[in-house]
Amino acid sequence: MIKTVITFFKDLWYNRRLIVSLSVNDFKTRYAGSMMGVFWAFVQPVITVLVYWFVFEKGLRAGRQAMGGVEVPFVLFLISGLVPWFYFSDAWPNGTSSLISYSYLVKKVVFKISILPVVKVVASIYVHIFFVCLTLVIFWAYGHAPDLYSLQVVYYSFATFILVLGLSYITSSIVGFFRDLSEIINILMQILVWVTPIMWNIETALSDGILKTILKLNPMYYIVSGYRNALINKHWFWETPRLTIYFWAVALGVMVLGFLIFKRLKKHFADVL
Repeated sequence: MIKTVITFFKDLWYNRRLIVSLSVNDFKTRYAGSMMGVFWAFVQPVITVLVYWFVFEKGLRAGRQAMGGVEVPFVLFLISGLVPWFYFSDAWPNGTSSLISYSYLVKKVVFKISILPVVKVVASIYVHIFFVCLTLVIFWAYGHAPDLYSLQVVYYSFATFILVLGLSYITSSIVGFFRDLSEIINILMQILVWVTPIMWNIETALSDGILKTILKLNPMYYIVSGYRNALINKHWFWETPRLTIYFWAVALGVMVLGFLIFKRLKKHFADVL
């Protein structure tokens, strides 16, 4: 098992330039048929933020949110949760469809198909980088200037990358045999966006300690709360050791499982695609 994981990482490192090249091309071609091109990649998340902000703050009268003793406008609470979610919700479905999208490469004997899920996950990170920068600017405009704590956004982005990559290896291996998996993931995303939680504050909305604990078992809770700890609460990630250890145990476990499933089913990919 350890040998399999090491071999995968060696392949990724050896093909790093090809991965970057393919990911940039994938990002561009995703919007190649439209007049405004990659501009649409940035418009949809912005519109989503504005709609949620209007519905919750203006419609449902969601006021300032208390985070670790710090009160912030709802828009800051909202965007700090949505930005990592945008990356996760874009990268996982794209990673799942990586082998199907590049089926012509899967059938090439000499091509390292193990890099294809990575290409898709990396392609989604370009928009994420833009929104992280935009988030920092918005926080600055509201009087929360970036500081050393804000650098943890890089750490939490990397944590999201590892989690979604592991999931993508699992689902991209299976989706060729079970095409309905893509639709199941889309439904799962609609559920996860509400139970993570992103648009509501788990600390003030729930009094049931058991229910809170269950919801915190969701790995994306660690990511979302981490962004808010970095940008709002000003806490370091090592200040939540149990949650940090739990997340990395799950993320690395998913990654290893993904590598093993991918290796086991690899010889059948060309037949089912």
